[in-house]
Amino acid sequence: MCQTMAAIINMGKGASMIDFLIYALLAGLGVALVAGPLGCFVVWRRMAYFGDTLAHSALLGVSLGVLLNVDLGIAVTAVCLLMALGLVALDHQGVLALDTLLGILSHSSLAAGLVVISLLSDVRVDLMSLLFGDLLSVTKADLWVIYSGAGIAILLLATLWKSLISITVEPELAAVEGVKVARVRTALMVITALVIAIAMKIVGVLLITALLIIPAATARRISATPESMAMVASLVAMLAVVFGLGASWYIDTPAGPSIVISATLAFCLSLGLKQKG
Repeated sequence: MCQTMAAIINMGKGASMIDFLIYALLAGLGVALVAGPLGCFVVWRRMAYFGDTLAHSALLGVSLGVLLNVDLGIAVTAVCLLMALGLVALDHQGVLALDTLLGILSHSSLAAGLVVISLLSDVRVDLMSLLFGDLLSVTKADLWVIYSGAGIAILLLATLWKSLISITVEPELAAVEGVKVARVRTALMVITALVIAIAMKIVGVLLITALLIIPAATARRISATPESMAMVASLVAMLAVVFGLGASWYIDTPAGPSIVISATLAFCLSLGLKQKG
């Protein structure tokens, strides 16, 4: 349990082992709670590549935050939001196909982040924790950020739920019914950017999209309605956090990848069930 003990030591002398475990569990559950319903729209609207693009831009946010001596949470959130709004603007102008834009921005932002980090010769950056998460070093301040961001995201999703369902099922009909399709679509991208920013510490920039997609894909097979799918997806994500954190504690595996593996196992089990709907 070398990784686990190292994380405990890094948290400082004021935190007990119980605090350390509770903080990690609460952080993971907070992200899982919002990842469920948001992941449903990522799956329905086939936005996985969009999620990857925002996740990669989060690394650029971290590197710029370190370079400019700005709070990393603020820097990551700002870069993710700017990337989301930029994608909306470019897609609206029809400069290139959306998947082409996503490919360009995804890899260029990841490369730019890595280049900036390499130039920070006087600052040591734990690249592994950025890429794959560092759930075992969550602090009380991180919990406030995670639950504040998750609360805002859930509130926005609940407010826009019917409109989001409408534009997902039939955008043209939704527009006829008075739904502001472009605004709702932009709001969904902004919510996705916010969740990715707060989830980065849990599973890292390379695995964030998996936490959105896999529980939702699992729930899709065993749910009959959009609402039930959202609830089941949140439950699957929470169980993945619990089992992933347990694996990290008992067999000393990285917490972020362990959570994703747990979610993947749940999806594999769901393949044996009869699909509903």
